[in-house]
Amino acid sequence: MRVLACLAALCIGSAVQAGCADAPDPCEVASGSYHIALPQTPRNAPVALFLHGAFSHGGNVMRNTALIRAFQDRGYAVLAPTALPRSPDAQGGVWNFYPGWPGRDEPAFLQDTLDDAATRFGVSPTRVLLTGFSAGAFMVSYLACDEPDSFPAYAPLAGAFWEPLPKTCKGPVKLHQTHGWRDQTVPIEGRPLRNGQWIQGDVFASLQIWRRANDCPNMSPDLFETKGDFMQRSWTDCARDSALEFALHPGGHMIPPGWVDLVVDWFEAQVP
Repeated sequence: MRVLACLAALCIGSAVQAGCADAPDPCEVASGSYHIALPQTPRNAPVALFLHGAFSHGGNVMRNTALIRAFQDRGYAVLAPTALPRSPDAQGGVWNFYPGWPGRDEPAFLQDTLDDAATRFGVSPTRVLLTGFSAGAFMVSYLACDEPDSFPAYAPLAGAFWEPLPKTCKGPVKLHQTHGWRDQTVPIEGRPLRNGQWIQGDVFASLQIWRRANDCPNMSPDLFETKGDFMQRSWTDCARDSALEFALHPGGHMIPPGWVDLVVDWFEAQVP
């Protein structure tokens, strides 16, 4: 399987033909639009609701053929909604994830997207993994923190919280965090943006927030596994109906090879 490498704003790959399924243009809902790629059997198919990086759109997610086909091969439909631009001349959209930012109600938009796809294409409205890359992962993290019951499970990739970190998150939550050891766009330790106007948070500090939300009694994980390039740490002695796992890979700001199977295996163990 070739490397599923992505920059923060753009996933590169040969195109999967998927706008609104067979139609070239994206599907429209009241507050936005989304692209969808269906598996061979769409009826009741589980859903990977994948949020793109900053200044991108759902169509770019579909251009990452390896990513889309990896999900389809596991029987998943891929929904790729599009964030709104922050200004009239902006190229691509930015998710409205940061507390206090004005703009679209993103949880409502994502629910509308899922409801529309379930009605139009018959995909499952209940077996849903909300996942995203980079800025999409920021959106996943904040939504899981504020409204953990919105979706069954969450899988942020290369993104967590910004400073100041949330003091608390509602919980429990089922969450799989993946990050690259060499990530310099969203470093594990965080970094300032725009001369310190914004500060990306420390991923390990974010995990502490999730441990509190899940009532995990110990700071340290109780399960360690290595699967290929992924070094995994799991907290299993936590609140009922919770799950927390952190996977570290040796690469940078990218979707690493094998990530789809890793996160789908985890999701199916949590949401049968």
